[in-house]
Amino acid sequence: MPDTITKLAYQTFQQSKSYFGLAHKIFSTQVLNFMAPPPEKRTISLAPELLLKIQQRFNQILDADWQDAEKGVYPESILFDNPWGDFFRFYPAVWLDMPRIWERANQKRYQEFSSEVETSGYPSYYVQNFHHQTDGYLSDMSANLYDLQVELLFNGAADAMRRRILAPLKEGLQAFSSVEPRQIKILDIASGTGRTLRMLRGMLPKASLYGVDLSPAYLRKANQLLSQTPGELPQLIQANGEELPYLENYFHAVTCVFLFHELPPQARQNVIDQAFRVVKPGGTFVICDSVQVSDSPDLALIMEGFSDTFHEPYYRHYMNDDLVARLHSAGFTEVSTQVHFMSKYLVAHKPTESSQDQTAQNPEQQVIPLGV
Repeated sequence: MPDTITKLAYQTFQQSKSYFGLAHKIFSTQVLNFMAPPPEKRTISLAPELLLKIQQRFNQILDADWQDAEKGVYPESILFDNPWGDFFRFYPAVWLDMPRIWERANQKRYQEFSSEVETSGYPSYYVQNFHHQTDGYLSDMSANLYDLQVELLFNGAADAMRRRILAPLKEGLQAFSSVEPRQIKILDIASGTGRTLRMLRGMLPKASLYGVDLSPAYLRKANQLLSQTPGELPQLIQANGEELPYLENYFHAVTCVFLFHELPPQARQNVIDQAFRVVKPGGTFVICDSVQVSDSPDLALIMEGFSDTFHEPYYRHYMNDDLVARLHSAGFTEVSTQVHFMSKYLVAHKPTESSQDQTAQNPEQQVIPLGV
């Protein structure tokens, strides 16, 4: 009975977030269209069958999320972890910021930053108003609004999408079962506000966690969020994922969530190469990002509109990029893929020395698709 009640509470919690996110999008779009009609109509008409399939995907990811908690992959408490303080404090700011976002989108101003924001020293591809977001990723206000904005975008499923990395990560760590829990080291590339690290801490309370991000504002937000969680505080460093400041073979696992679609092709490969360099032989690299045409051709229309609607300048290349081939070219083996809701997951392993010798004799790699 307690599990039944908890499951019902979780389903109610998630459905409430879904309805709220949908209502927010509909109402805010109507208000903004009335106040400042865009010069050109940017609407995508979706067939009822496609909308039904998206809803089915949404229900499936919630089922998978609950089942992993029920199996003990991570505590059920993680399912209800929501930054309520930030919601009540910053949701009004989301509305106040919306006219500026709408204006930039309508006028196609994609690289506009406040005068107090320092933009020098960053890669040129990073100095963008991704999602038309005010100050891109380079201000404290942007960091304060980001998680809330992403939850609204995905109708409350953003955290459930992030949690899909936890099961394959935990499974991959079984290769180091002889290592003391406190000696396990995990790196999150592009850690942002620390949501993924917070989930990793909930699943692995004794592991040593590390995070890198280019934005000092987002790192400040991450420190604020992670300091509220019991256990050792993750070590956060301002760094580029293309040039990780760590020794070779240092981490037992590496994660990367919602980064690759915002990178140009060469930068994607550089991050993958760096992940291979710093993970130990036998270690696991888990990527979570947007679905691609190859695994979700029925969503191609949505993907094609996403790039312009949300100003994702590298997304059109990403949606057809062969990430499995990129992982193999870096040296990863046993690459598998999964798709949940609107996100895709790639799980890759760095071969041990013995398997490297075997691969040298038989260079063919096996790709195991795990389904949609």
